[in-house]
Amino acid sequence: VQLQASGGGLVRVGGSLRLSCTVSRNILDSDQMYWYRQTPGKQRELVASLLWHGTTRYADSVKGRFTISRDNANNTVFLQMSDLKPEDTAVYYCKADFTAWGLGHFWGQGTLVTVSS
Repeated sequence: VQLQASGGGLVRVGGSLRLSCTVSRNILDSDQMYWYRQTPGKQRELVASLLWHGTTRYADSVKGRFTISRDNANNTVFLQMSDLKPEDTAVYYCKADFTAWGLGHFWGQGTLVTVSS
């Protein structure tokens, strides 16, 4: 299973970006998907979760600004980011939880988001 993350780039403070994570296998509503981010010298931080039955969870730092969603027909998970701040600068990673299928967890390669002031 492979995950391909894309959509990162350079954006001004207050701007928006949409990250995409395309999965090499079919995804279902029962598959739990996540977005994490990491900055140099820090641990990877969970940013957004898309859980069973469409339940979403967000880190306090992004609540109200980021939205995680999925397009099962295209095997893609999105992270819509708005009102971006310099502290949102990080490499963003998507993760898929396919443990229900006996396959384990899989990570994308990361996409860099840089927010300039």
